[in-house]
Amino acid sequence: MSVPVISYIRVSTARQGRSGLGLEAQRQALVHFCEREGFVLLHEHVEVETGKGMDALDRRPQLAAALAQAKRMRCSILVAKLDRLSRDVAFVAGLMAQRVPFIVAELGADADPFMLHLYAALAEKERRMISARTKEALQAVKARGTKLGRHAAEHLSPLYKSQAMARANELAPVLSGMLQRGLSTRLMAAELNQHQVPTAAGGRWHPQTVMRALRRAGLW
Repeated sequence: MSVPVISYIRVSTARQGRSGLGLEAQRQALVHFCEREGFVLLHEHVEVETGKGMDALDRRPQLAAALAQAKRMRCSILVAKLDRLSRDVAFVAGLMAQRVPFIVAELGADADPFMLHLYAALAEKERRMISARTKEALQAVKARGTKLGRHAAEHLSPLYKSQAMARANELAPVLSGMLQRGLSTRLMAAELNQHQVPTAAGGRWHPQTVMRALRRAGLW
């Protein structure tokens, strides 16, 4: 007899949500998991929202709805990976306190709450390490960076394009780390500006300039 579950799928950027990038991969992983393990999906909740912050649950109405529905139907919530819930161990612990069972397809059907806490703690440590490496890389890039004249850059000369490509490649490890942390282009721009890392044109970062740098670095 099939065991009923409710699925929860999340991506952290509006671009991914509009394109389906990440959503379909999670959906397929959950479908295959259910077929293999004998579960049946009753309902799917899809969210486009970051997983960071103390008020993350308040900003994720679909997760709140999934919790409420799972309580009513007395079934589990199924996610593809633990980080689709959060990389924050305190947040995951708060979800466990809701007394709704969670199943993480990547970890298998037998992963109990203790294992979920453990993996969440490891994921949080990894996130902090990525963040620390990103900050170190930002400082190194900032120290090496030389600001270019804005007026020369405005014409997008071949020289500027070459400099922009070199800047994107130089920032590739930083940008990659930010992507791993699930940051949107808006948050990536804010962090680069916070660390006073100039663009190739010597100006401030915006979501569009971050997107162009990601494309030049082959990350988008």
